[in-house]
Amino acid sequence: MTDPSADTSRSHAARTGRGSMVDIAYAALKDEILSTRMLPGFRATEPEVADRLGMSRTPVREALIRLQADGLVELIPRRGMRVLPVSAEDMNDIYEILTALEPHAAAELALRRPGLEVLAPLVRATEDMERALERPDLEAWAEADDRFHRALLELHGNARLTAIAGALFDQAHRARMITLRLREVPHRSTAEHRDILQALRDGDAERVRRIFQTHRERAARELLQLLERLGLPQF
Repeated sequence: MTDPSADTSRSHAARTGRGSMVDIAYAALKDEILSTRMLPGFRATEPEVADRLGMSRTPVREALIRLQADGLVELIPRRGMRVLPVSAEDMNDIYEILTALEPHAAAELALRRPGLEVLAPLVRATEDMERALERPDLEAWAEADDRFHRALLELHGNARLTAIAGALFDQAHRARMITLRLREVPHRSTAEHRDILQALRDGDAERVRRIFQTHRERAARELLQLLERLGLPQF
């Protein structure tokens, strides 16, 4: 006689396993895209993507559906997937939203007067940025910069704001990686992160808001000017 509870356990394990494989495929493909190992315009069939990851097609298909919802890929019926490009107009819109959201979140966090223990993720990210420039290792700097911005919103604690900004961070990070070696070494940006961190420690909401807004506005201006100079309406 079959034990119903055993069937339920096996069914749960199968669902959990599949879910886990989808998460692994999603994370792996997202990393390929954000690191620009899969460049904008990259095309592949579903079997080719599955072979690239060494996985079956089912979790890969579900992962690609999630990435399409993130705005990172386009699924083409019977032809597979294409990594979507980012346009200068996209980046202008993205930075406009981030310039509104992040300074507000940072100012609210500052009002709580967070101590060093709370701010530890931001301290580590800032120190990692500084060490990366000493080597220099621009890829490591970009990873630490992205980590700083994500950690700040996590500390702010608004899950919906974090989710909205997280999708925009993905696009901004991809643009940063593509143009990383075409821009000046980011010493000023790193110093601004240190200033933001100090203003948070001081509980100075207006100062952190001002620094953060200037930081985002300058980054947007530099990127858009670079794209215009290079004649890259999309990349």
